[in-house]
Amino acid sequence: MNIKKSIVIRVRIAFLAVCLFACAIVYKVVYIQFMDGARWKKISKERRIRYQPVYATRGNIYSDNGSILATSLPFYRVAFDPTVSDAALFNSGVDSLALLLSRFYQDKSEDYYKRKIKNARHSGKRYIRLNSGQINYQEKKMMAKWPIFRAGKNKGGVIFEKVEKRFKPFGLLAERTIGFINEDKNGAGLEFSFNSDLAGTDGEALFERIAGGNKPIYDGTEVKPQHGYDIQTTIDINLQDVAENALYKALEKTDAEYGCVILMEVKTGEIKALANLGKTKGGYIEDYNYAVGNQGRTEPGSTFKLASMMALFEHNPEVSLTDTIDTGDGTYRIKNTTMSDSKHGGYGKLAVHQIFEKSSNIGVAKLMEQYFSDHQTAYVDYLNKFGLNTTLGFQMEGEARPYMKSPQDKNWYGTTLTSMAIGYEMKISPLQTLAFYNAVANNGVKVQPIIVKEIRKADKVIQSFQTRVLNEKICSDETLKKLRIMLEGVVENGTAKNIHSNDYKVAGKTGTARKVKDGHYVREYSTSFAGFFPADNPKYSCIVIIDSPQGVNVYGGDVAAPVFKELADKAYARDLAMHKPLRARVAPNKDSMPGVAAGNQEDLAYICNMIGVSNHPNGSDEEWVKVEQKRRSLEFKPNPVLNQKVPDVTGMTLRDALFILGNQHIKVHVQGAGKRVQKQSLVPGTDIVKNTKITIVLS
Repeated sequence: MNIKKSIVIRVRIAFLAVCLFACAIVYKVVYIQFMDGARWKKISKERRIRYQPVYATRGNIYSDNGSILATSLPFYRVAFDPTVSDAALFNSGVDSLALLLSRFYQDKSEDYYKRKIKNARHSGKRYIRLNSGQINYQEKKMMAKWPIFRAGKNKGGVIFEKVEKRFKPFGLLAERTIGFINEDKNGAGLEFSFNSDLAGTDGEALFERIAGGNKPIYDGTEVKPQHGYDIQTTIDINLQDVAENALYKALEKTDAEYGCVILMEVKTGEIKALANLGKTKGGYIEDYNYAVGNQGRTEPGSTFKLASMMALFEHNPEVSLTDTIDTGDGTYRIKNTTMSDSKHGGYGKLAVHQIFEKSSNIGVAKLMEQYFSDHQTAYVDYLNKFGLNTTLGFQMEGEARPYMKSPQDKNWYGTTLTSMAIGYEMKISPLQTLAFYNAVANNGVKVQPIIVKEIRKADKVIQSFQTRVLNEKICSDETLKKLRIMLEGVVENGTAKNIHSNDYKVAGKTGTARKVKDGHYVREYSTSFAGFFPADNPKYSCIVIIDSPQGVNVYGGDVAAPVFKELADKAYARDLAMHKPLRARVAPNKDSMPGVAAGNQEDLAYICNMIGVSNHPNGSDEEWVKVEQKRRSLEFKPNPVLNQKVPDVTGMTLRDALFILGNQHIKVHVQGAGKRVQKQSLVPGTDIVKNTKITIVLS
């Protein structure tokens, strides 16, 4: 009896405890719902509502004529709330929807998408991303008509999440120049260099988290984004296309490692084409800006000889183009090293202009030894004066800093002067080299290269970039005249005569530099050609680099110069301002005779025969002649060039005069501007003594 009573008491106590616990739960529910409900609703709302960024639209990048190079377009990711649609709509459309998704994305099977959607609906998931791929606006419109999706967001559950994606209408054209920027704000090219202008400023707004996404709440506290500015570049898309195609063909033909091309307007410094192509397993792509960056900073080789010759003429104005240097048999011992020329057996005795035209390393080295061996600091000072030791302040990030030695450096050796003179033991970028050549083309005015002309907001110019002069006069007019004669001579008679044009003149210099691997020079080369055109009135300057070409002919004239020629031909053809005016089509005056006074008899006879002018040699086979007009014909009279006698060069072209006087070892000073020699300071026939100097006046 006592045991039974004890059990009953225990059961009653347990029942009472359960009742009390149940009452406590009911009380708590009532309290939370009615007494403390407002506080919990507030907490819930705070968790569902938060400020989120409203991203600014990135600015556009334009070419020089306003064509879009890069812009931001809306793209979408497809998400889905499978719990929204009713059973009838879902069951009738899920099979077709899965099939369409599989066919569109072509990455998973129909069964995969069907299981994914059904499993999500069964588990009550209110948000799944169907595919991480992005679709464009037209594809979005197409998908919105698919089964289930066509019912819309509220009844069908489809969610199109908008994302902005950078789009380049011209595809891979100028890809590295346009560049990129990633989520970590790292990148390259214009996108990275001008990111602060292009990016704009993000805004913010309140968003409420609901099934399937976030809904904006417009309560007046939202901050509107400030969209990015547009930038207008100096790039000409047509010339850029020509530059890339010409470079690509040359790289493929020679199986080279990489190459770059820069085309720049002489007067303004505006870059019209900037192409960079590097070798990959899949072919050549724009993977690095070799024209500007550190990877393209190399020993330039013979293109640097222009700077050495400029220093020489500035330091010693008396040096004439007709002065001669004996380059010997093609090898020359300097300290403990041997320098050689490309021609087997050597060039022998060469005039100064021929040393440059034929790119004789020995000739340049001997000139440097003769005039700078006791003034090595002066040589480097000239290079610094030309601005070759400092950056250009280019608008794009990553500009390489030139490397120049100084006689005060510990690694300045006995061979450094002659090595630097021919483009070794120093490093410089292609852009730096081009800016220097451009100064020679621009009558000595060195300008800063620019690639961005304006920063704009719609039609309003926020900032414009004008031509900036870095050096008002890089050298004297007399030096410029000598340099331009030599640069033209390279194309007319020297290492780049294969790119001679009958339509316009080209001035430039080839370069072929041996490369260093593991601290030693190897039989691999970096080839180049730098110059400007038309030479008599320069409009464009250009540099071409082809690195590590393979094959037999791997010199700058064979590899890089033809790329220059192709680009120059296209630029010349489309720019009518560079064309010489056509002569008026009128009946020829048969009584008029060509204005010829003197020259090479064979050349004059050929020209007269080509234009139908009667000509008669005066019973002599003399190489050089004077011309006398006889009614409707020309008569050639001998004008002999005698050994050790001053020749008569009046009436001749400047090139013929320099050739004759140089062979007679006479130092020449040129005055005036024109095509022919009007008078000379020395009487023809007088004796030539050592260091004889003559002044010729052009008209």
